Amino acid sequence: MAVRVQEADFDPGAELEALAVGDAGIGAVVSFTGLVRGTGGVSTMTLEHYPGMTEKALEEIEAEAHERWPLQASLVIHRVGPLPPGARIVFVATASRHRAAAFEAAEFLMDFLKTRAPFWKKEVAEDGTARWVDARETDDRAAARWAR
Repeated sequence: MAVRVQEADFDPGAELEALAVGDAGIGAVVSFTGLVRGTGGVSTMTLEHYPGMTEKALEEIEAEAHERWPLQASLVIHRVGPLPPGARIVFVATASRHRAAAFEAAEFLMDFLKTRAPFWKKEVAEDGTARWVDARETDDRAAARWAR
């Protein structure tokens, strides 16, 4: 299990390679890379967080995924700071003996990152106006399917 919150970009290919290296029991690796959308005239998205608190929340979400599915490994990377459209913002990867567990765990992680992770997002438009991004009902509905 690994969680990283960072300003620096990441290489999804290198991260995937490192995730499964040396474990011949892994039969499936699933990953998701999220990008900053530039729709609606967005020139920058800035992500803020509380260091320490955010990492702890992400670690708890990741630990829950490991409780629910037989994962050999997982990785969550979330970027913070100002990001332009097209920039990589989040990366989730899961590794398991079987694909179903890897797919489901990756979906679970993304659904809960969107709803429970303490990040604050602000979009800045090309004209300089800024607005905080509110949570979406669709994200809450997606996360609700994982209720125990």
